[in-house]
Amino acid sequence: MADPALMRQWTGTRATVMGRWWALGGSSEAVEHLALELDLPSSRIARHTIRGGSVPRSQRSPLLLAGLLATAGVSHFVAPRTFDAIVPRALPGTPRTWTYVSGAAELALAAGVALPRTRRVAALAAAGFFVGVFPANVKMAVDWRGKPAAQRAGAIGRLPLQVPLVLWARSVANNGEGRS
Repeated sequence: MADPALMRQWTGTRATVMGRWWALGGSSEAVEHLALELDLPSSRIARHTIRGGSVPRSQRSPLLLAGLLATAGVSHFVAPRTFDAIVPRALPGTPRTWTYVSGAAELALAAGVALPRTRRVAALAAAGFFVGVFPANVKMAVDWRGKPAAQRAGAIGRLPLQVPLVLWARSVANNGEGRS
């Protein structure tokens, strides 16, 4: 039997097993090596690495939502001019400030949704955030009336997409592990 401390170290999460498998070369030989190291059947190791992926379905949705939020947050800093143009002028301050604030908020929400301990609260905040940025999407759709058809369609298409984003964030919150 494997050392209990080693078992705790390597079997805490599927992602840990996957990471160790990848560090060993990511091959079927690595599965065998890891199985010997953990004193587990190689079929169990393979199920978590080669055949089944490392993240169970219940954890994929929050991680995908976190990825979406992180990507959007980074894009606010990489291409701020795009976002400056859709900031409603009724807001105080400069559009660039709002672009950076919303990008930072999306990055913070991404981190919160990614972590099980804060997932519930962060996902609820993300749902509120998606509702809160809806006026910017409306402004974009109105402002882009004179743009080429593809851009107009994209701006208009964003409007109904807010609904599934809000529902997705609420679903993640309802299934989240974090409690406050």
